[in-house]
Amino acid sequence: MDHVNKYIESNKDRFLEELMELLRIPSVSADSNHKNDVKRAAEYVKDSLLKAGADSAEICATSGHPIVYGEKMIDPKMRTVLVYGHYDVQPPDPVDLWTSPPFEPVIKDEKIYARGACDDKGQVFMHVKALETMIRNDALPCNIKFLIEGEEEVGSDNLAKWTRENKDRLKADVILISDTAMIGNDTPSIESGLRGLSYVEVELTGPNRDLHSGVYGGAVANPIEILCRMIASAKDADNHVTIPGFYDDVTVLTGEEREKLNKAPFSLDTFKKELAIDDVHGEKGYTTIERIGIRPTFELNGIWGGYTGEGAKTVLPSKASAKISMRLVPNQNSEKITRLFVDYFESIVPKTMKMKITRHHGGEPVVTPTEGVAFQAAEKAMETTFGKKPIPTRGGGSIPIVAMFEKELGLKSVLMGFGLDSDGIHSPNESFGVFNFLQGIRTIPHFYKNYAEMAG
Repeated sequence: MDHVNKYIESNKDRFLEELMELLRIPSVSADSNHKNDVKRAAEYVKDSLLKAGADSAEICATSGHPIVYGEKMIDPKMRTVLVYGHYDVQPPDPVDLWTSPPFEPVIKDEKIYARGACDDKGQVFMHVKALETMIRNDALPCNIKFLIEGEEEVGSDNLAKWTRENKDRLKADVILISDTAMIGNDTPSIESGLRGLSYVEVELTGPNRDLHSGVYGGAVANPIEILCRMIASAKDADNHVTIPGFYDDVTVLTGEEREKLNKAPFSLDTFKKELAIDDVHGEKGYTTIERIGIRPTFELNGIWGGYTGEGAKTVLPSKASAKISMRLVPNQNSEKITRLFVDYFESIVPKTMKMKITRHHGGEPVVTPTEGVAFQAAEKAMETTFGKKPIPTRGGGSIPIVAMFEKELGLKSVLMGFGLDSDGIHSPNESFGVFNFLQGIRTIPHFYKNYAEMAG
C-alpha cells in the first residue's frame, strides 16, 4: 500500500482545502432558512464523488432534504460495501461562544474548527478521498455504494421510506459508517454498540396570557414551576429513572461483561478536567463508562418560559416548555419508552395545566457483531495504521439508522469512526484533528483490502 500512502501524502493539502469548501456551506437541516444551503451541500458531495471516480452520483429528492447516492461498481459478482454518512449539521448556537465563525473553517493547533468538521462532513469526506485514492492507484478491490443523507441531525425522517423504495440499488454485503469516535489517537477503538433515542418536547399552558406576578402570584399556578417539578420527579435521589416500566426491557450485562467494559483506558481525572467539573454525576452503582455506554438515561436538553431578556420583568408566565431526550440500551424500544413517558406525565400533570407533548424523533439501540469478517477487517485495518489493535467499545450516542438498515436491508454495520470525544460535536468550537482526517483516509483502503480478502 506504499503507493496509496504516497498519493495521500502528496495530495493532503488539496484534500483539506476541498473539505474546507464543504464546511463553509451552512447545511443546518433543522433550520428552514438553510434549505438552499443543505441542497448546496448535497450538490457538493455529489460532485465530489464524481470527481473522485464514482461511476455515477445523483441527488435523490425526498419530502424533506435530499439524499446523495453514488456508486463505483467494478464487478457485480464482487463484494459490495455500502457507505453511509450525512452532510447536514447541527445548528451552531450559541454562536457567541465560538472562537472563530462556525462556517469559516480554520486550522489551529492541527485541528480543523468548524461546525460539521467531525460530525459528519469530515468523516464522510474521508471516504470520498479514500475512494479517489484507491481508484487513482488501482487499489479498489470491491464495489462501493454511497448513501449520504441530509436529515440525520433531525431524525432521518425520510430515510427509511427511501431505503424501502430503493432496496435493489442498495444491495450490499455490509454497511460501513464513520460517524463515531475513538478512545484516543494513541488508543484506537471501534464501537460495537450504540444507544437508542426517544426525543420529546413538553409544553404546559396555565393562564391564557402572561400575568403580573404581584397581582396574580400565589393565586395562579406557574407553568415553569410545575414543569420543573414534573421533570424533577422523573429521577430519584440515586438518579434512577422513576417512570413506571422504564427499565423493564433493559438488557443487564453480567459481572464479567461489565469488568471487561471497564478495562478500556479511561482517566476519571482527565474526564473531569476536560469538562471543568469537580465531580461526575449519574446513576448510583455504575461507573462513568457504564453510565455512558450501557445504561439508559433521562436528560433535559432545554427549558424555557416567561421573560428571559435583559433586565427584570415581573411576570407569571402563560407557558413553559422543555425538550427531553432518553437514551436507550439494547432491548428497549423507542416507541414504548415514549408511550411510558407520555403516560407518566399525563398521570402527574395537575388540573391547573393544559399539556401538549410532541414526539420529535427516535431510534432503536443496536449491538454490532464483533466476530464477523467485516469487524475483523476494520480491526486489522486500524491495527495496521495505528500500530495497535483497536478496543471494542459501547457508544453513548445514537445513530438510529443502524437498526433501520438491519431491519430493512438485513445488513450489519461496522462503526469505524475517527473522531474523539474532545472534538466537541454539537457544541461550540467543534473540531476534527488533521491527523484523524488523514488517518481515516489511510485506514479505509486497508479495510477494503482486508474485507475483500477475508470475505472471499
